[in-house]
Amino acid sequence: MTPAELAALHARCFTTPPPWSEAAFTSFLTDPLAFLLVEGDAAFLLGRAVAGEAELLTLAVAPESRRLGLGRKLLARFLYQARLRGAASAFLEVAEDNAAARALYAAQGFAELGRRPAYYVRPDGTRIAAIVMQRALA
Repeated sequence: MTPAELAALHARCFTTPPPWSEAAFTSFLTDPLAFLLVEGDAAFLLGRAVAGEAELLTLAVAPESRRLGLGRKLLARFLYQARLRGAASAFLEVAEDNAAARALYAAQGFAELGRRPAYYVRPDGTRIAAIVMQRALA
C-alpha cells in the first residue's frame, strides 16, 4: 500500500485518535526501524522495534472487513516480527472507549500498564484517555 492508500484507509477507520496524513505515513515508511504489515487493501499494521522494545503504532481494518480475523492475523504477525527484530516486549496505546481493539489486544496477552488521561481529543472537542498496554515477547 502506498502512503496515500494508507492515509485513506486510516481516515475511514479513525476519528479518535485523528487519522494520520499521507506525509506521516511517508515519514514512518522511511524509518528503518518501522515495519508495515498488510492484508490486501483491507487492513494494515504499522510497527516499530528499537532497543529491545516494539511499539504497535497503528492498526486499521476497513469497516466492511471487520470481524473477519484480519486484525488478529496482523497482530500475530506483528508479535512475530517484533521478536525477529530483537524485541523482548511490545507496547501500544489505545483509546479508552475502543472496546473491540482492547479486547483484541487482551486476547493476545496485552495488559494495561497505565493511562494517559485526556490524551485524545474527539472531533467534538471532548477528551478521552489513552490506555497503555504491554506484553512480554518471551
